[in-house]
Amino acid sequence: MKTKITTIAFDADDTLWVNEPYFQQAEKQFCHLLEDYLPQHTISQELFKTEMNNLHLYGYGIKGFVLCMIETASRISNQTLTLEFADNIIAIGHELLQKPIELLPGVEKTLEQLKGKYNLIVATKGDLLDQERKLKNSGLENYFHHIEIMSDKKPGDYQKLLKHLDCRPEHFLMLGNSIKSDILPILELGGFGGHIPYHVTWTHEQHEPKLQHDRFLELKSIDHIIHYLK
Repeated sequence: MKTKITTIAFDADDTLWVNEPYFQQAEKQFCHLLEDYLPQHTISQELFKTEMNNLHLYGYGIKGFVLCMIETASRISNQTLTLEFADNIIAIGHELLQKPIELLPGVEKTLEQLKGKYNLIVATKGDLLDQERKLKNSGLENYFHHIEIMSDKKPGDYQKLLKHLDCRPEHFLMLGNSIKSDILPILELGGFGGHIPYHVTWTHEQHEPKLQHDRFLELKSIDHIIHYLK
């Protein structure tokens, strides 16, 4: 890189550890509960519709996901949802909250190589308590000097983060699996974005057009960033 990167931010879910496959598994369980009412693919569509309608209220994370499942089930069942049925949905949420932390390949080795050379931070969306728990259980806390759990990842949210860090955009690199949330907003501000592909991406985070930008890095894996920083 021709510029001096001083701060590297990492998304957490599906960048540092496994996340979306757990949500997809939970969604399948939910659809199975309701398959007497509608085909499973239609239930998935209805759940996604509910999530998008409530995103401005609940934000991102498991708690909002559970509330959306309950609302969707109530709608699909024409408000005949029993308390036992609701308990089954809550149980799906509890199971999600207790999933083990599975680090993705190359994560710890990469952080070890970068530590001391750059200010390393986590910049992620989700439930505050859940993300704090995952970070603690990941064993990665000591690599980061700042943790930012964001309600959203729009340019204004990154501006606040940069101000808090006292970091100019041209010295900031954001790494993550979502072009929409991790890359585009920081490029808009004049920073650098590195996309680390993951085999599963939530529909809301998908970005179809091929991105071309002089501050955009398309990485094969997280450890690939080392080659750009030499």
